[in-house]
Amino acid sequence: MDAFIRFTNQTQGRDRLFRATQYTCMLLRYLLEPKADKQEVVMKLKKLESSVSTGRKWFRLGNVVHAVQMIQQSIHATDLVPRICLILASLNRVIYFICDTILFVRSVGLASGINKEKWRMWAARHYYYSLLLSLVRDLYEISLQMEQVAHDRAKKGKSSSQDPLVYSVADEETEWLQSFLLLLFQSLKKHPPLLLDTVKNFCDILNPLDQLGIYKSNPGIIGLGGLVSSIAGIITVAYPQMKLKTR
Repeated sequence: MDAFIRFTNQTQGRDRLFRATQYTCMLLRYLLEPKADKQEVVMKLKKLESSVSTGRKWFRLGNVVHAVQMIQQSIHATDLVPRICLILASLNRVIYFICDTILFVRSVGLASGINKEKWRMWAARHYYYSLLLSLVRDLYEISLQMEQVAHDRAKKGKSSSQDPLVYSVADEETEWLQSFLLLLFQSLKKHPPLLLDTVKNFCDILNPLDQLGIYKSNPGIIGLGGLVSSIAGIITVAYPQMKLKTR
């Protein structure tokens, strides 16, 4: 109970819970919409989703400052590739939060002359760039982990010594794919924070891909991706050691 109280006392913790609720509503609404006898439930889910989305905007008002702090931390990263990716991702996140705040100001009626569609597309575009750069960083970290696992395996003398048989091209390709997947699995197994971060960013990017028309998805896919991403985010907030560290 104490851990839950500490979690909900954090702004990020409350935002993750609201986000999980929002995308759960979206997913359930998508699953129940085809059923004629569930229209009342669908309308309630839609209202709850809208209310939770509005509540989350209040939590995100201070995220611009947090994103600027991330830029300052990223500058001190020792590895060049993660440093560039993190700085550019954080810059795009700052712009995204600025656009999101402007949209929030319009939605509460404080400013009426704002082009909602234009700012919404700008927000989606910079959110997409931020997630894409974060995924590039994840892939780079995965490649380093795979290289390390392969090196450790070679040091232990577990090099694959095959009998001198003749393999077809298909056999060689299958063997290469199996070795690659095994190496990938072992690398992510040894580094759970990297797995969580990769899954989270991959699931998050489905939404801006749909908004920008790059890859259209249905609300069910976006809702499921958002829910999985929210659970990953809850884990990283509840257990800080599961958050991917900047090297």
